[in-house]
Amino acid sequence: MDSWPSHSPSPAAARSRGHGASNASKRWGILRRALLDRSSSSRALDGTSSDHQIKHNTNNISRKVSRGFNLIECHPLPISQLVKSPGNSINGNENDFGCQKDVYVCYKLPGGGSSKLDLVYRREDSLELNDIEASNRYNIDTTGLVCCWPSEEVLAYYCIGHSDMFRSKKVLELGSGYGLAGLVIAASTDADEVVISDGNPQVVGYIQKNISINAERFGETKVKSMILHWDKEQASEILNTFDIVVASDCTFFKQFHVSLAQTVKSLLKHSATSQAIFLSPRRGDSLDKFLGIIKENGLSCEVIENYDHTVWDLHNKYVAGEDRTWPNYDKEHCYPLLVRISSVSSIS
Repeated sequence: MDSWPSHSPSPAAARSRGHGASNASKRWGILRRALLDRSSSSRALDGTSSDHQIKHNTNNISRKVSRGFNLIECHPLPISQLVKSPGNSINGNENDFGCQKDVYVCYKLPGGGSSKLDLVYRREDSLELNDIEASNRYNIDTTGLVCCWPSEEVLAYYCIGHSDMFRSKKVLELGSGYGLAGLVIAASTDADEVVISDGNPQVVGYIQKNISINAERFGETKVKSMILHWDKEQASEILNTFDIVVASDCTFFKQFHVSLAQTVKSLLKHSATSQAIFLSPRRGDSLDKFLGIIKENGLSCEVIENYDHTVWDLHNKYVAGEDRTWPNYDKEHCYPLLVRISSVSSIS
């Protein structure tokens, strides 16, 4: 999942795309300069000029805001309520679970009944330079720490509406962030096993917390977290073992395209029914380039624009301006396309 979605203003489409790309470059430039300043004496030599430039650039780009399709009802959850909820594995001690950087959210899953999930997140304003330094050191990104992204919510919603496909399956979520989609699959389908993975150890720590909180909601489904780097050789015991791989907004960083495609190929079962389900916005030419690499790796893919009538209806209302609850909506960066990937020559 990528960092700070480029929600550009809504004048002309061409201008929006250019503005979004420019903003993304500025954001990463800010982080780079901040890290360079921290690791050298340049700030001491320059006085406050570097800080001033960072502040100037920060004030001239759009900030990440909590927008989404609002497909799954959710509300903040006080830590006292989380502590008292059954099966959270924290023995009523608030200090054992969470910190001042954390927030707690209760999701009420659609489909009737009282099914819900409680998730712990990092606060959206709590990303620190230490997090960026760790991402540089281990060649990982920090996007999983930022928030639950719109594409992740759409993926979770889609999985609820297509729960039959997961029955008795072994499922893997790649680049999961806090793991909403994987947790939804575990809680609302009859999957045999769900593995929720990310390459960032900090993120995987949160995934494991969220698994622990919701342990009693998974029934017979086995659920576990895993640190999984796309650019490393995968352990032999998980090669070609997954019936379904899911991921959301994982195709933004082009430098990871090859390793992501190879990871999907190496982990999917050699079966006519095994498949990967990706939900990703176009984000300029990023998705198209990834699809090309998918084909170069001998995989088949199908792109579906209208895959759910509720999501499609909301998308069209945002584009037309009929719904203004997402004022900076840009279909290139906000609307996820459904990509079905198969390791066989055709997809049924």
